[in-house]
Amino acid sequence: MIIEPRPPLLRRLPAGVWVGAFWTLVVVFRLFTRRDELRHLFEYEGNIEDMPLLVTAVVTTLVAALLVRLPQAAIAAALAGCLFTLGMRNVPETPVVQFLIADAVVGYTAATRSRTVSLFAAAMPVAMLAGMLAWGAWNGYPVKPMAYGGLAGTVLIAWLVGHTVHQGRAHAEALRGRATEQAVTAERLRIARELHDMVAHSIGIIAIQAGMGSRVMDTQPAETRNALNAIEATSRETLAGLRRMLGALRAGENESAPLEVAPGMAELDRLVERNAGAGVRVAVTRGGEPRTLPADVDLAAFRIVQESVTNVLKHAGTRDCHVTVDYRPHELAVTVVDSGAGRPTASPGTGYGIAGLRERVALLHGEFTAGPRPGGGFRVAARLPIPVEVGP
Repeated sequence: MIIEPRPPLLRRLPAGVWVGAFWTLVVVFRLFTRRDELRHLFEYEGNIEDMPLLVTAVVTTLVAALLVRLPQAAIAAALAGCLFTLGMRNVPETPVVQFLIADAVVGYTAATRSRTVSLFAAAMPVAMLAGMLAWGAWNGYPVKPMAYGGLAGTVLIAWLVGHTVHQGRAHAEALRGRATEQAVTAERLRIARELHDMVAHSIGIIAIQAGMGSRVMDTQPAETRNALNAIEATSRETLAGLRRMLGALRAGENESAPLEVAPGMAELDRLVERNAGAGVRVAVTRGGEPRTLPADVDLAAFRIVQESVTNVLKHAGTRDCHVTVDYRPHELAVTVVDSGAGRPTASPGTGYGIAGLRERVALLHGEFTAGPRPGGGFRVAARLPIPVEVGP
């Protein structure tokens, strides 16, 4: 059961509470600094600090309280404040301030709601302006169409700004979704490569040992027993590897995945011994000064050798191959060659295993070649760059 942590106390209080508390503090402070403050707050003849201030306080508090859940009601509150303050002729700035508050809510709505909702929100102040213009013209009041047009223009600007923010967020969300899909695809390909390398190598050894055991079953019981022992050991090791991989995939967020070290060049000698039991003699030549490699380079180099030896086991028609590992200053060179006849194919070096190796090396910005040798046999070579910061 996942328990969501409670937000801090200050974040649990609605925004309207904070705005109301602010204006309350302002009024309380003014009670001690101006005589008859409460009476002044209900006057509006020429002083913006009287009723215009009270209306602004009430409108901003209502807008803050309604903004998140009911943005259209917040716009209605701001427009109501605008209409109420139109009668304060000596303070003409007050209705403009209320209208600009409504503009701000329109921009917020366009940024956080659907286009239909935001267009309806923008239509509310525009409809009020149109109604005021028609009412003034009908009753003979002097109206300024340019002023009304300018206020309508502020609504349009607020909506465009909010809509641009909304589109930017949608685009960023789409990019995050695409990045997540790419990460999932890359992880699936990585798991597929790991499964292929693990299973193909082990099944190849098991097939060779089973075939050898069946041929000498009647004449050499001891060799048959050795072959069965090798099959059992290889099968157990493969099943353990698969179990570890599946366990890691199934591990939940609150579970700890098995801390298994990925295979690397340190396992090369063990790989040679296991293949010797399957009848493949692997000669290893090391050049340069062996040193600690980055995990991805170490794993890729091991998989290159493992896949190449597996191909020798299955396709080369020989039981000898030569592995060269050269530790150079800024790269690791791995070469696997054999002298077998190989299995004829239309496009040598294009199997799934070779394609996986080529992809591994490409992801590490290295160079990879695989193909038949001029004098016979097959050659796999890879050069894997080593970051400079990794020291000996």
